[in-house]
Parts: sequence; C-alpha cells; structure tokens
Amino acid sequence: MQTETMNVTGMTCGGCVSKVTRALKAMPGVGNVDVSLPDKARVDFDEDVTSRDRLQSAVRDAGYGIANGEGASASRSNGGCCG
Repeated sequence: MQTETMNVTGMTCGGCVSKVTRALKAMPGVGNVDVSLPDKARVDFDEDVTSRDRLQSAVRDAGYGIANGEGASASRSNGGCCG
C-alpha cells in the first residue's frame, strides 16, 4: 500500500469533505481515506490497482481541484457541493 496526501482546493464544508471522501473510496484499490478541512486528503491505495493520477482525477471529477507542490493550485471545476 502507498499513501498519497493531496491538497484539495475548493472544499468549504462538511458536505465537500463527504463528496471527496465518497469519490476516493469508490476507486478500486483504495483503502483508508481521511479528508479534512480546509484542504487535506490522505489516501492509502494499492499501487498495483490504481495510481496517484487516477486518485487526483477522481477528486477533480467530484468538482474540486488539486494544488501542486509549488503552491499554485488548479481552479475548482464545475460542481462541488456548494457551487
């Protein structure tokens, strides 16, 4: 198992946390998921089944962005629970 910690942009409430959590848990190969405000998502996953890119895509598909390691962030896409 690998662990990925992501900075999720656009989460503003418990509903957002729930939506991101559900999106990640629905991915094949995902174990423990811990999402918290304002912007953290920690995911344990089987690297033989899924990848960091697929996890990030699931977050984006749920309507949120991923901040990269250099401080710049992707904008929140359409969707999210409050938008």
